[in-house]
Amino acid sequence: MKVLDIIILQYPEEEFTIATGFDQAIIGVDEVSMRIIYSMAKCVDILIAEGMTEEDAEDYFDYNVAGAYVGERTPIWSFP
Repeated sequence: MKVLDIIILQYPEEEFTIATGFDQAIIGVDEVSMRIIYSMAKCVDILIAEGMTEEDAEDYFDYNVAGAYVGERTPIWSFP
């Protein structure tokens, strides 16, 4: 079972903002703000696996993913 599936089962009444394509990078949920927490390193690894160079993946992630604000439920981007 994926981490996202477990979170949804634990909090069935919550609506989470999900970053499309990065489900495997989810590492938890912040129970105060009820926002999904993603591993930045895992997100970059996903982009590399899709064919980007490490530098391109880091640039793309920083600008297009982590840099996007989508409201109060914007995901949390965490190290590792």
